[in-house]
Amino acid sequence: MLRPTPTTARVALGLVLAAGALAGCDRVDQLLTAETPSRLAADALLVPQNATLIVASAVVDYECALGGYIVASGLAAGELVESTNTASRWAYDRREVLPTDAHYSTFGCVALGVYTPINTARFSADQALQRLEGWTDQQVANRQRLIATAAAFAGYSMLLLGEGFCSGVIQGGPELQSAAIFDSAETRFTRALTAAQAAGDAQLVNLALVGRARARINRGNRAGAAEDAARVPLGFVYNAVGDANADRRANRIFSQNGAGTVTTVAPAYRNLTVAGQPDPRVRVVNGNRLAGDQLNPFFVQQKYTAFTSPTPIATGVEAQLILAEARGGAEGIAVLNALRARAGVALPALTAAEAADFTRALFEERRRELFLQGNRWFDLRRANLPLDPAPGTAYSKGGAYGTQRCWPLPDVERLANPNLGG
Repeated sequence: MLRPTPTTARVALGLVLAAGALAGCDRVDQLLTAETPSRLAADALLVPQNATLIVASAVVDYECALGGYIVASGLAAGELVESTNTASRWAYDRREVLPTDAHYSTFGCVALGVYTPINTARFSADQALQRLEGWTDQQVANRQRLIATAAAFAGYSMLLLGEGFCSGVIQGGPELQSAAIFDSAETRFTRALTAAQAAGDAQLVNLALVGRARARINRGNRAGAAEDAARVPLGFVYNAVGDANADRRANRIFSQNGAGTVTTVAPAYRNLTVAGQPDPRVRVVNGNRLAGDQLNPFFVQQKYTAFTSPTPIATGVEAQLILAEARGGAEGIAVLNALRARAGVALPALTAAEAADFTRALFEERRRELFLQGNRWFDLRRANLPLDPAPGTAYSKGGAYGTQRCWPLPDVERLANPNLGG
């Protein structure tokens, strides 16, 4: 299984940066129309002997995008509360992101931008996949494993685009609704699965299966989602790697809520219990001080406790939650109860009242199991769950909470994309 070390990641990132505008213009799906100064120079770096570094770079691009997305979507979904005096960040928290806003559209992942980093990750992975498909096993060692990695990370990038945004664009093409983006993600996960099986890499097989199950359940394909999710072992975990020595690779959640005080855990996630006992899946402590804005009390998540803390990209627990949703009824309840009973959680089964409202119970379990993993924002949209705080509630820094359930396609994309009239 390919995992970029800090050294290989830095070299790989240097590769991409050295490629100039090939990865600068296209990496935001051609948001800008700058001339490529030297495409020949870029092509000279995109060669078989650099295959491992090219894929490692794509992985790091996704990991950085994911960290920023988890925090930004956590603010929008009511997992976190914004605690800075930086007005451009308040729109996430207030659910009032505008197409003209620069923060969400063009800022980098370290600064909690989302559109550009996600598209950067998607482009990097798709570019790596395209090159690998054109090379041979004789030219590239472990080529099938690299293909599986690139295809999987392209798929996960597309999941974030489809889940976080009301619509999106792939490679300067037409505007796509989320359903079409999920279809594209599924195609990439299928390619990843085929390559991972050829490579005999069980970790990458499961990474592709969880991703495809997620794309399928997002599209309402319950049978397909259940088929994939059932194949993933409960103990499976595939993490983004944290690195305290590189901002792009540092755990973004901890840097914002832990080492930093610029977000605080939202009231709905404080002191959660099950049958009167603390819920170990959502561990939050009172920091006993004010957060960075000197307005909100500082509550600290305990899921990520260091810059080096790994961030889950895909897990067997998520696969089981997808399986429960896909099968529903008594079978779905049994899956949820088994998750509660597993080692390290040891919570009582759902009550009769909880089991009677399966949809509500399912999304409550997802809310807790997948806390600060980047899933809640889309769950609010696809299940039409209540927004918290409710729309119209006064916002502490001025204005009121909005009704937004997804971020709009940025104007910078519309204005620069000829397919959208730019």
